[in-house]
Formats: sequence, C-alpha cells, structure tokens
Amino acid sequence: MVNALTRYRLNVLGIYPRHMIGLIGIPCSSFLHGSFSHLMFNVFPLFILSNLILLQVSESTYIHVSLFIIAVSGALLWLFGRRAIHVGASALIMGYFGFIVIGVYHQPNVIGIIAAIVCVYYLGGMFSNLLPSKDKTVSWEGHLFGFLSGILAAWVI
Repeated sequence: MVNALTRYRLNVLGIYPRHMIGLIGIPCSSFLHGSFSHLMFNVFPLFILSNLILLQVSESTYIHVSLFIIAVSGALLWLFGRRAIHVGASALIMGYFGFIVIGVYHQPNVIGIIAAIVCVYYLGGMFSNLLPSKDKTVSWEGHLFGFLSGILAAWVI
C-alpha cells in the first residue's frame, strides 16, 4: 500500500544487478511490486504454496526455507540478472514450487507426495516461467533463480 501511495517509487529498492545499491533489493524485492495486479498475481500462489509447505514442515523450517530462497535467489539475480530493477515475490513463489516438487524426493511421505502432485497438476504451468519471455517486464531470471534456490533449499535444509 505504501509503495502504491508513493507511486511505486519504493521500487528503486528492488534488485539492480551488479550495482552496489541493488544489494538492498535482495531482502526488499519480494515485498515490492510493480502494480496492484502484479501483487495480486503473487499473493494467491504465495498463499497456496506457503500452506503446502507448512503442511510438511515446522514453522521455523518454513522461515528458514523462505529466508534461504530470498537470499540465494536474490544473490543469483544480482550477479547474473539482466539490467533492470527486479521486484516481486515471484522468485520466492518459484522457490517454494521447487522446494515442494523436489523436496518430496528427499523426504517421501504421504503429505509431501500429495502436495507435489497438487503443485504439478494445478500449478504445472509455472514451469513455463523458467524460460525467457517476450515480455521484457517479466523477470524470468528471478523465476529461474528462485526455482533453483528452492531445489537447493530442499537439499540443504
């Protein structure tokens, strides 16, 4: 709301690759969005995937996974992203997606298998977000690095 009231001027706190000022975006970018519709497109998958993860792990593990995905995907985006200001929770969402889909391999249990099946069946279209898009306003790099960070989180955490 604050960002919208300031006409999205807070988006300068997003990730700006390979610039020192862009480092502030690593912890901030997930909380900034380019528009209200951008926020809405992130809220629903974030809510669904967060709850699917919380069905499988403790609250503290969920927080560790979230912080890990934000830090690693943000660092990768800062290092390798294209020249633009990257904002939005898409990297975190894709990280959750990767964590759920790959995490079932590491800890196979009934709830994890059901969560992975639900993710792939209902949200499988998210795989297409891992490839470059003609829409230059979409950070496909953030999607890719988020997904890879989620897979890494499944291995590490």
